[in-house]
Amino acid sequence: LGVDQSQGDLADRAAIDKAMEGIDLVFHVAARPGVWGRYHDFHRPNVMGTENVLQACRNRGVKHLVYTSSPSVVFNGQDMAGVNESVPYPDQWAAHYPRTKALAEKMVLAAGRHDLQTIALRPHLIWGPGDNHLVPRIIRRARRLRRVGHGRNRVDTIYIDNAAHAHLLAAGVLLDRPELSGSVYFISQDEPIALWEMVDAILAAADRSPVTRSISAPAARRIGTLLEWIYRTLRLPGEPPMTRFVAEELATEHWFDIQAAKTELGYQPLVSTPEGLRRLKAWLRENRPNRRPY
Repeated sequence: LGVDQSQGDLADRAAIDKAMEGIDLVFHVAARPGVWGRYHDFHRPNVMGTENVLQACRNRGVKHLVYTSSPSVVFNGQDMAGVNESVPYPDQWAAHYPRTKALAEKMVLAAGRHDLQTIALRPHLIWGPGDNHLVPRIIRRARRLRRVGHGRNRVDTIYIDNAAHAHLLAAGVLLDRPELSGSVYFISQDEPIALWEMVDAILAAADRSPVTRSISAPAARRIGTLLEWIYRTLRLPGEPPMTRFVAEELATEHWFDIQAAKTELGYQPLVSTPEGLRRLKAWLRENRPNRRPY
């Protein structure tokens, strides 16, 4: 593809600085995701890493940066139905990932209003062929999944090609409309769907059965709180089967008004959800024999 690769640690300032040599524009898409772990393990790549990327941009004279954030930075554990970018950050976060991503996003936006040209994007639940996070997580836990709450809560998602398209649009806007520097945008499929309908669709793409068992939202939160305490107290390896953050995410609505992205970035989804699921199904069938079983 004519792409040079330079592998390094986001916390390694020298490695990041070297990677910026001869660069005109940066897409900062790297982060540690997840719902469980030590704060330091999230802070190091997500916050320190972003600090290093911003400083390397300054050192190398790179003026333009597109940052991949997350809608979880504003998630307060309650329904978020049709909210736009004016919704504030919460007073506290239920997991280290959204907290550290919020800290990083704030730095990127501040830089965009001061000495760099930056835009932050908040793609929600990215999925598609090549996914090594959301889709495998759903498939791996298929037999243990429970619907949390009434099951009618809607969410936004975004197919990977649409997320990439939005990043390219943001880069073009930075070059052509510098007055939009320091802005943040929600991006999605722009068609909210019942969360469990989407989960079942992903399972169907993997030739798995839909989720049939359920648990109430209050019960899931109580179980998550208890399991978090047990895992911390006993220092158990791995991740709790349920956490407060996961329980709240699965039981609430979180879909967003993406009018700003449409108006200012010119964003429109290029791949529909049904077409994306068709592509995902084909990719899963093609790659499963050569991949570790989920």
